[in-house]
Amino acid sequence: MSFSKIKSFGFLLLLMLGFQSLHAQGQVQPLPIDPQVRYGKLDNGLTYFIRHNDQPKNRAHFYIAQKVGSMLEEDSQSGLAHFLEHMAFNGTKNFPGKNLINYLESVGVKFGANLNAYTGFDETVYTIMDAPTTRQGIVDSCLLILHDWSNNITLDHKEIDDERGVIHEEWRGSQDASMRMIEKILPRVFPNGNLYGKRLPIGSMDVVLNFKYQEIKDYYKKWYRPDLQALIIVGDIDVDYVEKKIKEQFMDVKKPENAAERFYTQVPDNKEPIVAIETDPEATSTSISISYAREVTPSDVKASAEGLALNYLSAAATSMFNLRIAEILQKPNIPFLSAGLSNGNLMGLAKTKSALGLDIVAKEGQYLEALNAVVAELKRATEFGFTASEYDRFRTNVLKSSDESLKNKANRSNGSYAEEYKNYFIDGGSISGIEMENQLLKMIASQLTVQHVNEYLKDLAHGQNLLIMMMAPEKETLKYPTEAELLAQYNAALQQVVEPYKEEVSNQKLIEKLPKKGKVVSVKKNLPYGTTLWTLSNGAKVYLKKSDLKENQIILSGISPGGYRMLNISNDIENLKLMDGVVDLGGIGNFNNIQLSRVLTGRVASAGTGVGEFTETVSGSSNNADVETMFQLVYLNMTAKRQDADAYEAFMQNITEALRSAAADPMSAVSDSIPAMLYPGDVLRKPLKEEDLSKVNYDRIMQIYQERFADASDFSFFIIGTFDEATLKPLVEQYLASLPKLKRKDVSHYEQATGITKTPSIKHFSINADTRMAEVYDVYVSQMPYDLETRLKTTILGEVLTQQYQKTIREDEGGTYGVSARVSISKYPKGQASIFINFKTAPEKVQLLNEKIKKELQEMAENGINKEYFDKTVKNIENRYQDSQDENSYWLSIIMAKFYDNEDNHPIYLDTLRKITPESIQQYLKDFLKDHRYFEMVVTSEGKETTAQN
Repeated sequence: MSFSKIKSFGFLLLLMLGFQSLHAQGQVQPLPIDPQVRYGKLDNGLTYFIRHNDQPKNRAHFYIAQKVGSMLEEDSQSGLAHFLEHMAFNGTKNFPGKNLINYLESVGVKFGANLNAYTGFDETVYTIMDAPTTRQGIVDSCLLILHDWSNNITLDHKEIDDERGVIHEEWRGSQDASMRMIEKILPRVFPNGNLYGKRLPIGSMDVVLNFKYQEIKDYYKKWYRPDLQALIIVGDIDVDYVEKKIKEQFMDVKKPENAAERFYTQVPDNKEPIVAIETDPEATSTSISISYAREVTPSDVKASAEGLALNYLSAAATSMFNLRIAEILQKPNIPFLSAGLSNGNLMGLAKTKSALGLDIVAKEGQYLEALNAVVAELKRATEFGFTASEYDRFRTNVLKSSDESLKNKANRSNGSYAEEYKNYFIDGGSISGIEMENQLLKMIASQLTVQHVNEYLKDLAHGQNLLIMMMAPEKETLKYPTEAELLAQYNAALQQVVEPYKEEVSNQKLIEKLPKKGKVVSVKKNLPYGTTLWTLSNGAKVYLKKSDLKENQIILSGISPGGYRMLNISNDIENLKLMDGVVDLGGIGNFNNIQLSRVLTGRVASAGTGVGEFTETVSGSSNNADVETMFQLVYLNMTAKRQDADAYEAFMQNITEALRSAAADPMSAVSDSIPAMLYPGDVLRKPLKEEDLSKVNYDRIMQIYQERFADASDFSFFIIGTFDEATLKPLVEQYLASLPKLKRKDVSHYEQATGITKTPSIKHFSINADTRMAEVYDVYVSQMPYDLETRLKTTILGEVLTQQYQKTIREDEGGTYGVSARVSISKYPKGQASIFINFKTAPEKVQLLNEKIKKELQEMAENGINKEYFDKTVKNIENRYQDSQDENSYWLSIIMAKFYDNEDNHPIYLDTLRKITPESIQQYLKDFLKDHRYFEMVVTSEGKETTAQN
């Protein structure tokens, strides 16, 4: 097996020379836990991880992770692990009813965005994210909530019954072609009654709709217990205080006597290959998955330096293989749309079986050619290995990434740490901290050669425990093999004769000949927000703001008036729809995209450009060391986009395939009908169809792009970060002041912005889909003032509506998994406001629920909105606003608004927000509905009402 073979490579002794203390008498020793983490375990078995971190300040994440999931259900409990997760938000000992949600939202923790949970096959995790820590009482309450989740969920009978319908609607929304095929194929992939084949977390709707209350109570009592739970608290908190509170609060949680063994379902080896094929009339693509299963790496090895070495080898093998696939996909006439190699849990879910997985998405009717092509690439890699230059690039990038993580450790977010500790608790491994990991990685990378990687991949692709799975569209025009034939075709693919991989090697610089340097011709300092303005010799303006919010980060953004509305667009509709995807196909300067990625090995810099409706834009980012590379990329993107006929042909073939597949999806009628209803005369909003592709012209797209970036004289560039002006100035003069100037008088033709039609409409239609369902879209359109106060009212109203319908439509009626209520107002056309409401339900519930939604909207205008919803929304907006000020991206947007849009809302934002009242939101809604246009679209399918997992 791979974990033992690695020791035979002969590097381990050398690797460990500097870490003898980690080993004793030849036994594998775990890496130490990062000393910055307060780690402990109570006598009852409860594990905890506590870390102080101030990214962002005054916020913290609170997790409770549990090593329990749907795999621990009895057949009579199918779906109840997931159901229990829902019930955790429907009443606990100290937070009855919806008080848990209400309390957290009252302090700015939004349900769904910041307060959530998920249930998997072997884990259930509850998360409170970005909770304020400005008051000790909030920290105490979050810990009390974790305590309640651990053993004090109420499981009120009425709340259980109310939630049945919600979960049924969640199931309904998930029943697409992929899910149906997965439900059918899992029992064949995991045969002989193996639980992985019949424990999808959503479960059986027969059980969900009919289980006796005691079933869920039994599951809760049996499996939610401290020895299977971990608390993870990361943020701007007092670590000593939190640890003390955990010990006080959680010591009373008893581990059950004679506790049931927490078993993990084993997946046996399969001597004979397992082959499974499923089709579905609504499937839009053909996928083939090939897996080579093996034993999992022992937990003690995962936790050691050897575990890090195995992770390194795995990343090297999969990364280099996938880069070869990316190179192939640049060529035309390739039989697959995508392919990739991965290494992890079998099927991404079995914790007791690892697998090397090869996933292929084939073009329609070309599954055999795709299988042959991708298997040939795997054979090429295992037979001849990777090259030294491929490995050098991988190693350079990995070490650079690790070094950057070490430099930027002060910027690491609470969520990143919390997820790392959660994964460690659930899956094992190590959390030794970036300092030790960086040191170990350098030792590992220095000892392991490309030969080690090649041997490792060959070991993983051993051909045993073979699993081949195929899912495809069910069409009369398509023929598929039997399972025996597919296996034979795979075996035949293995017999192909392959040649070693060859690559073009270039030693060219990113820019061989530097452009003629321009000048900074004037400087203005001490502008608002500490901004400095440099005017360049070509007319461009550069606004600079130093910031130490993020160490080692520089961000650039540029904008100019113009956009494609400067054109007579009637002859370029199809070209404009594909412009964003096409202009980047060929790379920049002397390099195609593959060559460019090689040239940029070890550099932390990127740049991109775009042509919008009214503006041209450019963006870039880098660390301090690679800031010149960022400027070079900006220059080349603006002046030297290159064409690549092969890459373009491959792109158009893939677009053709994607549009053809989309047309076969019953839900495509929805994506077509919404823009047709709201924007009937706007050809740019009309979805692209296969027949439109003949009008696309590569040369014309590149011509439009070049024309739009031919004049930099009206560009405004904005740069923020940890730069030194003396270092930056020569780079700005070399790469921005040298950009071409024509001194055109481009303008942004905002008057051409198309709004929603003045003609209301109602459209109901049915589609032929397999799942019995309905989807409803309600759109209200009105004209409102466009200013900061109105925009804030718009945001508040949208979030209040979401909470209102969450309560009445989801919880009270049990009619849907959720209602999406979005309220927006456009700058162009100025002041066009819209309320967009969308939900899925059963066909027979459409009229009842939609009438209720309309009635409640009118009642809110007449009688006022819920003050509790209002208060929670305003608090959440205020928290988001405060948090955003710790980000460079926020201040970049502020100076762009100030100096490009002549809009300065930062000084008045909080005052404007705080003067808004529930009464002013009511008046806003009343004014909105006074003279509005209404659009309604209802799409239904009278398909099957399947209630049980197959």
